[in-house]
Amino acid sequence: MPGPRPAPVPGTSASSRRRSRTRFADVADVAEVAVAVGTTAVGLGVAVALVDDVRITSPWALLLAAAAVGLGAHLLAGPLRAFARVAGAGGALVAGLAAQVLVVGAALTLVPGVTVTSVWSVLAVLAVTAVVMAAGRWAWGASDNAYVVADLVRRARRRARRGDVPALDAADGDRPPAGVLLVQLDGVGLDVLELAVDAGLAPTVQRWVEEGTHRLRPWWASVPSTTPASQAGILHGAADAIPAFRWWDRDLRRLVVTNRPDDAALVEERLTDGRGLLAGGGTAVSTMFSGDAASSYLVMSRGRRHGLGPGPGYVGFFARPFVLGRAVVLTVGEAVKELYQARRQRVHDVRPRVSRGGWYVLLRAVTNVLLRDLTTSLVADALVRGDPVVYVDLVDYDEVAHHAGPTRPESLRSLEGLDQVLRLLEQVADAAPRAYDVVVLSDHGQALGPTFEEVEGRSLLATVRALMAEPGAAGVQSAGGEAWGPLNALLTSVRRTGDPVVLGPDAGDDRARGRAGAPAGDDGGHGRGHGSGHRSGHGRVTGSGRDVPDVVVAGSGNLGLVWFPAHDRRPVLEELAERWPALVPGLAARPGVGLVVADSRGHGLVAVGRDGVRALEADGDDGAGADPLAAYPARARSDLVRAARLPGSGDLLLVSAVDPRGRVHAFEGQVGSHGGIGGPQNGAFLLHPAAWEVDDALCGDVDGARVLVGADAVHHQLVAWLRACGARS
Repeated sequence: MPGPRPAPVPGTSASSRRRSRTRFADVADVAEVAVAVGTTAVGLGVAVALVDDVRITSPWALLLAAAAVGLGAHLLAGPLRAFARVAGAGGALVAGLAAQVLVVGAALTLVPGVTVTSVWSVLAVLAVTAVVMAAGRWAWGASDNAYVVADLVRRARRRARRGDVPALDAADGDRPPAGVLLVQLDGVGLDVLELAVDAGLAPTVQRWVEEGTHRLRPWWASVPSTTPASQAGILHGAADAIPAFRWWDRDLRRLVVTNRPDDAALVEERLTDGRGLLAGGGTAVSTMFSGDAASSYLVMSRGRRHGLGPGPGYVGFFARPFVLGRAVVLTVGEAVKELYQARRQRVHDVRPRVSRGGWYVLLRAVTNVLLRDLTTSLVADALVRGDPVVYVDLVDYDEVAHHAGPTRPESLRSLEGLDQVLRLLEQVADAAPRAYDVVVLSDHGQALGPTFEEVEGRSLLATVRALMAEPGAAGVQSAGGEAWGPLNALLTSVRRTGDPVVLGPDAGDDRARGRAGAPAGDDGGHGRGHGSGHRSGHGRVTGSGRDVPDVVVAGSGNLGLVWFPAHDRRPVLEELAERWPALVPGLAARPGVGLVVADSRGHGLVAVGRDGVRALEADGDDGAGADPLAAYPARARSDLVRAARLPGSGDLLLVSAVDPRGRVHAFEGQVGSHGGIGGPQNGAFLLHPAAWEVDDALCGDVDGARVLVGADAVHHQLVAWLRACGARS
């Protein structure tokens, strides 16, 4: 879809901003090197004092050893990158760790006035120094991850000074066109971002808006308001390929779960046309789908085929002394912080809340520190290379908000770290070989509320079975495992061969995904289907030779989906009423359910509420009794029609009840959720250069305002902007 071609505005272009910020690059480089040597010397000094078999005779020897560590890492960077091109990311990891030991060992062995007696002492010095430097940054208040990319920035500035890249004031024909950095803040709604700005937690975003370089505007995340659907739309313009976070595929006769690398690859094969947002040389980092990028790192859909991505990008993270060590130390600190914050909620009886123990503690620590540092390093490397378009997904906030609540203190504090990443990437972009404009966007928001199971007292699958009057029916209930996606993608990419790595609550669903069709039972148990070798009057599959469950239930936040896989097509409301007369009205009457959407013979899609019914596809206001849509936003009708007609959508769609404060009930174990409609979960944001205009033809009406509606519209707008600024041909 064509869009506007905005002309650059003097004083607001990426080039002019970069020129003003790099005026004192030489001084900044010298200062940064001095600080790096000084902090390394302090860390080494503490390590030497604590580690046996290491001695230093004078402070000057300590400073010389610190300088030698930095020089050694600099000299080895080039050979390590060359090696990583051949050996890949795994080789970069192994070689990088070996290089760290070699550099520190050489510094401690060769510098006069320093003695060390064993390799184990070198390893101990590495570990202790990393701890001291991480603790020092925290105590100083510099808890961001600028240390991850410091060398990259200095290297880029040196290249510019040597003339290896065109000068900023060179003729237009001699300079590459501007690039675009797209940063997705996963799960951050417009309301939450504005709250964080007011609370002083997002000073970078605040500066951009107040200085007039950027404009903040909303966009509407249509149902299903999930990361897979939004990224399929934003990256490929194909949100219609995703009916939910997980769904029953009648052709494959199993659950498809989008945060599993194999299923993500399957879905991308179905939706891509080769002309995604990142086609033509772009780079994707830590996304679910690739956007047809030329280079991809930690991309879920490419994990099995491409692994972690090109090896050289990982050298800066794995090979620099103390970088990986500090990331590991801060990861442990994040786990301790999560334990404290979870206990605080219990002690103060914060409600609603969910359990935050078990593996989630480690999961949050790894994704919010180690993977974020690694992701930041990969993005910085892509910018320094001059890749034309770079897209990265940062999941920190979404991860915390699911378990703590969207506006709880720990969730908002995670935005402080994300804002620091934006500031850091802005600094990297200023030193890159081409000017970059920065666009920040989210894929959806989140809504607070107690879970459906807390309100109902039993799971959705148990509720459906009871209303079917078949408590022993073989069923599948897919548990929530969204947060495990990035870690599963990382581990699967490392493994490359054999079965994919599936950790988290959804791990028990594997038997429901295709091992001879054996379905998982209620809440992770397992049970056999009743067979499907005959046909009833309800579209039952015949002669399949393979069992399927009687009922499948999945939750995407407060959007619940129910399938009856023994039917070869979606059963209509009349068929369901004949087979299970209490099912649909019983679900609609549950306190945690707001409405049930089903197909019907005579009226098409209908929304059934506790006290009324409404035909969703009829002209006018065709219904009886109380309008079940009354408590939802004005776009609920069109969104639910779209969602219910998507291929693979549930035979029944349930949307949880929503109260006047916008609180909903997730059909999975999340106190902050998204996926359906109600509350602020559909209010995503787009923060873009102020000179860029939005095409009104892509907009729709949302509460009286013209905004981009749906992720596909965001995709078309971004493509138009990329073409206009020359980042896409």
